[in-house]
Amino acid sequence: MKFNAEKNIVLENNKGKKFLADLYTPESAEPLPLVIFAHGYKGFKDWGAWNLMAEKFAKAGFIFASFNFSMNGIGLENTSEFTDIDAFSENNYTQELDDLEVVINYFSKLKSVDISKITLLGHSRGGGICVLKASEDSRISSLITLGSVDSMDRFVTGEKLEDWKNSGIYNTFNSRTKQQMPHKIQFLNNYLENKERLDVEKAAKSLKIPALIIHGNNDESVKISNAKNLNKWISHSKLILVENTGHTFNTKEPWTDFKLPVAMNFVAKSAINFLKDLHYSL
Repeated sequence: MKFNAEKNIVLENNKGKKFLADLYTPESAEPLPLVIFAHGYKGFKDWGAWNLMAEKFAKAGFIFASFNFSMNGIGLENTSEFTDIDAFSENNYTQELDDLEVVINYFSKLKSVDISKITLLGHSRGGGICVLKASEDSRISSLITLGSVDSMDRFVTGEKLEDWKNSGIYNTFNSRTKQQMPHKIQFLNNYLENKERLDVEKAAKSLKIPALIIHGNNDESVKISNAKNLNKWISHSKLILVENTGHTFNTKEPWTDFKLPVAMNFVAKSAINFLKDLHYSL
């Protein structure tokens, strides 16, 4: 199916912070299902082969939207480098939930979208955010997670935690870019102040929508137990474990190939087939 791609649409969050989104729209006279993709920690919409995954969904007849969380450290000009470290340091979980709300509001209003068929698709920490948002937004009709976390309580412990509390800053090293990525103490405080809302297990157990949980069996970043827990907690869920692949399903940044690797292609096909099996008329 032919599709149109609109890159770097400028959106604005509840604090006036602008961020970018992409939209892939198949050519169709009828409203189509919408898939919204949320990237993970230290990720961004233009990372690796996410664009090729988006194109695969569009060719299959799905409107596909991807976006940068507003405080992920990617600015409006350079879409593949962390040039806004100050914003990164101010990011937190509730801000990401608010950003996702903005994205859902914006794209669900398009005439080309069938508002009864909106799917959230999240990778890694973005998967956890999608579980939380799906539990509090009745517009979401299905959920897909890729290498998702099963908890937002993933903080440093011991002396590092005490150092964070004392200094107000915790730096994490980005091995790809060789940057120190700072988290202000507000990140931890935001979690503690919103712990009930950010309870992934509670959110997952409340979901009544169909969900697909996909995880690499060699995931080096998020243990496979996370996927098994989500599958156990979400009543209408299916689990797919992908052999011989890790957290990014054999993709990397930058991705210079013109096609998806075998593992990521399998992931995309599995997700598309899952949605088609939900009786989406395409």
